[in-house]
This record gives sequence, structure tokens and C-alpha cells, in this order.
Amino acid sequence: MRTSTDEPHRATGRTAPGPRAVAAGAVGNFIEWYEFGVYAYFATVIAADFFTPHGGGAAEALVRTYATFALAFFFRPLGALLLGLAGDRFGRRPVLIAAVATMTCATTLIGVLPTYATAGAAAPWLLTALRIVQGLSAGGEFGGAVSLMTECAPAGKRGRYGAWQSFTVALGLLGGAAAATLVTAVLSEAQVAAWGWRLPFLAALPMGAVALRLRLGLVESPAFRRTGPDSAADPVAAGGVPPTPPVPFRSTARAVVLGCGRLMAWSAAGYTFLVVLPSYLQNTVGTSPGRSLLATVIANLGFAATILPAGALSDRVGRRTVMVTGAALAALSALPLLHLVQERDSPLWATCGAVALAGALVGLMAGPGPAMLAEMFRTPVRTTGLGVSYALANAVFSGCAGLLVTELVRRTHDPDIPAYYVIATCSLGALALATLRNDDHRRGLRD
Repeated sequence: MRTSTDEPHRATGRTAPGPRAVAAGAVGNFIEWYEFGVYAYFATVIAADFFTPHGGGAAEALVRTYATFALAFFFRPLGALLLGLAGDRFGRRPVLIAAVATMTCATTLIGVLPTYATAGAAAPWLLTALRIVQGLSAGGEFGGAVSLMTECAPAGKRGRYGAWQSFTVALGLLGGAAAATLVTAVLSEAQVAAWGWRLPFLAALPMGAVALRLRLGLVESPAFRRTGPDSAADPVAAGGVPPTPPVPFRSTARAVVLGCGRLMAWSAAGYTFLVVLPSYLQNTVGTSPGRSLLATVIANLGFAATILPAGALSDRVGRRTVMVTGAALAALSALPLLHLVQERDSPLWATCGAVALAGALVGLMAGPGPAMLAEMFRTPVRTTGLGVSYALANAVFSGCAGLLVTELVRRTHDPDIPAYYVIATCSLGALALATLRNDDHRRGLRD
């Protein structure tokens, strides 16, 4: 079976494969996670505005808000399948353009939605509909972007190139936290609740315009031009070799299931430590909004600090070594780290150190993760396969994290529930990651 080789870029008037393709591929992911970070931070405000008719309980409203949060994740697999099939048939570029345009429009519209007080029962349904649209577009985003990045990566640098997709997750969450901080610092609590929370959502419009401009300048990856449906009619694009045989559905489905297991630890620990943390600290621990936001920012800084080094390290020592280490350490440290965060009297530096370490351990898995997934699938099914794997893992282990943790804490009154969740998922995830071959980083992507 053929493996990909670097192909010199032929002038087309568009952005050449390489670092600029990484930027164009990653920018949509930034917008996606910026929005999810903003939504998570303002979850309590959104709950009050959209899900609390006639004095409903705050805890019940927050659960409903996280249910809407989870719903968007469960539409990701459908978006990954539909846009992934389009990406493998028509190319990575049109899928990436459609994904960022749809995500930008949906996020901006959330910023102008009427609340329950204005629109009544229609308000939560409108919010839910836009979250579904976001889920569909986000589902196609990851597969197309990671396929493009890894297929354009020079030999021996797939981990480093793919890590940029994860790095923009951290940048997006930090951007969302920064926007929330600015809004809460400048406006009063009443102004934030009334209209201030809308501003970060509206900011997605100019960011999306920049992302769209970058993606309109993309060309297809060398691997797709070589193996795509039109390559048989273009011997130059195909490299003068016969077309690749079709990929059996059964082998792709098996790889998708295995990919979900290998992503379990990254998905669950990442969302628990990086996204659910603000509302958990405020509603369960009783931490002030300012301190909980600071903890979230520090956790994401720790996350961001290890992603690119972990991706580069995996190009040297293998994906398995780096990712298993991250999953095992996350499982072992989850409970003591959470206990430290729960202590209201603990020094601020100790709390910040704990959440930074938690984020750093997630980064060990997130850095090599995109390249690991790309190496599991052949080029004709890569966008669909890795996109569906990522979307399913996030739907089950990330999208449900806020809903599951909030509801279990509410029912059991056990504040250690987040740690138990991380321990269980990271332990199982480490076992799945142990099945990786440790020389995949040395092999070319399979055509």
C-alpha cells in the first residue's frame, strides 16, 4: 500500500501547503472553542435568561443549560459524517469553508437571541436549534482541518503540525475566558446578566470573517490530489501510479471505535478540567467568580504550555509513550488535585499550581492526538474516520461531562464526582492507548 510523500507545490494562486495551511486549518477551531469557552463561563447567566421560567430552581436551570451544551456535542458525529464524506469526496477545502461560515453565523445569532422573558418558551428552543447547528459544523471542522494539516506536514513533523489543532483549543478557551473577564470587569453584574454576556458571542463575527478569508485561499493537500476521486483522470496529481483500492467499511468502522477509546482520556479529562471547572467551582465549592475564572485561565495556560512540546516529542519517541503517560498521570493525580482546589483556605499559588498541572497533563494527550488519529485512517476515508472518532468521543465523554458531573453532585452531594469521572475514563483510555504501535510516527500516512 502506498504511503504519502511530499509533493512540490504547483502555483495555483492560493495558499501553499505548509505552515500557512496550518494557520488556515486551525483558525476555525479557535472560533469553535472560543464559543464553547464563553458558553461554559456564562452558563449560569444563560440558565437564568433561557431556562428559568417563573422562578425555577437555579440548579435545575443549570442542568438544562448543560443538556443543551451536550446536545450540540451529540450532533457533532452527524456533522462529522456528512461533512467528512463531502471532504473525502470533494476535498478538504470546501468543507473547511462551510464549517467556519456556519459556526460563525450560529455563534453570532446566539448573541442576539431573545430571552425567555421576551420570547417565552420559544427562547430555549431557539438556543437549542443554534447549538445543534454549531454541533453539525464543529463535527466537520476537526476532520477536515486535521486531515489538511497532517497531509501537508513534512516528514517527521506530523505530531508537531497536528498539535496546532489542539493548541487552538487552548487559545480558543483562553480567548473565551479573556472575553468573559473583560465583560465582567467593565460591566456591573446586572449589566452582564441583562446584555453584557452577548458581547463575546457577537465578537465571533469579525473573527469568522478573518477565518473565512484565510480558508478561501487554501489549496487541497497533496494526498487528496493524489488519491481523490479525480486523481485517476489526472496522472500528474496521482504521481503516475494507479488509483488506490477502496477502503472496506468494516475496517473503517473498527478503527472509529478504537479511535474513540484512544480519545476517551483526552476528551473526559480535558472537558472536566478546562471547561466544566468554572461552574463547578462556583456552584459546588462556593468559589467566587473571579477566583474560579482565574483557575480556569491558569488550567488552560498549563494545557497550552504542553501541547506543542508534546506533539514534537511524539515525533521523536512515539505517540503511545507520550499519550499513555498523560492518561496515567491524570488518573493518578485527579483526586489529590481536586482536593487541593476545593480547599478555600489553600494559598492561591497552590490552587493555581494544581489546576496548571491538571491542564498540562491533558496537553500531553492533546498534542499527539490529532496525528495519532490521522495515522489510523487511509486518505480516502481520513476526514470521515478521524472526524467521526473525535466527534463520538467528545459527544460521549466531553459533551456529557458538565451534565453528568452537575447532576451527580446535585444528587449525591459528593464534591469528588469530577475526580472519579477522570479516574475512570483515563484508566480505560490508557489501556486503549497502550494498543498503539510505537513506530507509527515513523511511517508515512497510508494512501
